[in-house]
Amino acid sequence: MIEFKNIYKQFGEKVVLNDVSHRMETGKCNLIIGTSGSGKTVLQKCLVGLIEPDKGEINYDGTSFTDMSEEDRKLLRQQIGMLFQGSALFDSMTVEQNVMFPLDMFSKLNNAEKHKRVDEVLARVNLVDANKKFPAEISGGMKKRVGIARAIVLNPKYLFCDEPNSGLDPQTSMVIDKLIYDITKEFNMTTVINTHDMNSVMEIGENILYMYQGQHEWSGNNQEIIFSKNERLNSFIFASEFLKDAKDMRMLEAKGKIDNDRNMDELLK
Repeated sequence: MIEFKNIYKQFGEKVVLNDVSHRMETGKCNLIIGTSGSGKTVLQKCLVGLIEPDKGEINYDGTSFTDMSEEDRKLLRQQIGMLFQGSALFDSMTVEQNVMFPLDMFSKLNNAEKHKRVDEVLARVNLVDANKKFPAEISGGMKKRVGIARAIVLNPKYLFCDEPNSGLDPQTSMVIDKLIYDITKEFNMTTVINTHDMNSVMEIGENILYMYQGQHEWSGNNQEIIFSKNERLNSFIFASEFLKDAKDMRMLEAKGKIDNDRNMDELLK
């Protein structure tokens, strides 16, 4: 679990984060959404220590990240996996070498153990025969999966993903969403995802924070978002007529399920 309270961040005259508080739950896909400039990227950077907030408190499983020494932060960062927006693979390294990089940097495994671990995580993301390929030789979706493999190779407790579906087609995006969701459950990680992808919001949004102009505007899950009366949130999520119609359909489906459950309860009494 990652909990942050009353986070403020200002650059010059620009207030980017204004009294933001929320809790990222363990074993769930925690999404941060909002328009460009809403503060979600700065918030995520504050959570991993790339940017220091001006005020506020950040806790990792009850331990204050804000007050940690730099040495303790280095140890904590070894428990954090990062999936970058552009995958951030080293072009001159093979897939295997890219995934092994964190092991070379932070583990005490011998060479055979490193190769075994790399094979394990590549198999987990369905890239069994890609070890010797270079990034230029694989597709965008495969690069994302290599990025995920590298992010989990050290068995992290926390996984941060920055726009994991950026540049991917809808079908591949769904594959990546399911992979992130499944890995989160399998390893009971606290997964934090910055995204603009509304399919991700609806499919894996178990705990959603909606940011508006640097503030916590709304939070809930992908079922509650359908019934939200927050006008700013609805304008962001259901911007097109197609999505508004989809919302109406999902509301009817949800209401039908609720009514059916109530009728079943009555019959069982």
